Amino acid sequence: MANMNAPREHWYDGIVEAVQTYIPGNATYRTMRARNARIGTWFILPFIIGFLVFMCRPLVESFIFSFNDVQLIPGQGYAKTFVGISNYKHAFLSDPEFNTLLVEEIGQMVINTIATLVMSFVVAVILNQEFKGRVLCRAIFFLPVILSSGVLPGIEHQNEFYDMMAGMAEAVEGSSGVNISQTLQDLLSVSGVGSQFFEVVFTMIDSIYDIVMASGIQIIVFLSGLQSISPSLYEAADVEGCSAWESFWKITFPMVSPLLLVNCIYTIIDFFMKNDNKVMELIYQVTYQDFKFGISAAMSWTYFAIALAFIGISSFIISKAVKSYE
Repeated sequence: MANMNAPREHWYDGIVEAVQTYIPGNATYRTMRARNARIGTWFILPFIIGFLVFMCRPLVESFIFSFNDVQLIPGQGYAKTFVGISNYKHAFLSDPEFNTLLVEEIGQMVINTIATLVMSFVVAVILNQEFKGRVLCRAIFFLPVILSSGVLPGIEHQNEFYDMMAGMAEAVEGSSGVNISQTLQDLLSVSGVGSQFFEVVFTMIDSIYDIVMASGIQIIVFLSGLQSISPSLYEAADVEGCSAWESFWKITFPMVSPLLLVNCIYTIIDFFMKNDNKVMELIYQVTYQDFKFGISAAMSWTYFAIALAFIGISSFIISKAVKSYE
């Protein structure tokens, strides 16, 4: 393939191009794009090796478990009895919590993903401006990433002072008898002003803590994209008489739009893997408390398939609005 930027005539041209990227002696191998791809491969090679060595086998075994009744045998390991799709039927038709928690978590994921992307992009645009204390502000917004890696969850679940403060907040709210978020939502519902829309908005407000805690990486990614935009583009737009609003929609957003897809995928995966995810807690309970390994494996693979489906849908939708620049 002589030109990597030429439009592909068939779907398999992409596969051929990927193979030629790593095989010397062809035109594709000598391009800058192929060289960058090989460098990127070297960076992710440790993860690929780690996945193949440590994660590939458990992944296959868990898939096999989902079609078997797994029983522990003391001193001998475990025994499998093939049951077909009975574990999946039990998860969807017999388990009293799985479907309910799945729907709740998916709805919360959609709301939090949208809110996180919007907030992180707005904050990144603000932090990209010239003002005093910009470095400190960037550190403050990235601090939740460090805390949420293990320090803050431990404080939330084990610290007596934190529990005392949370109890005091609930006591104050209970003594006053006023829940501001719920009260405003009730007032808007009575007035008939877009009750469903405001329900989503107030859900975001109630989840603002989780949204801020989950926005650090996305802010950094958006900020790196904003800093890569050449100032000459804005200078040319200013000469042509474009307003700041027009420059934002004609330059800033199109140039950063490829990172929107990256952040969307990251946010969805991050939400599905959160420690306080109720579906994850249910799977943990079925596995390590009820010792129903086959059913928990079926739940896990169902949850995994739903996550992949949402990633695919989101990628398809966002890719239609993404601008590609060579």
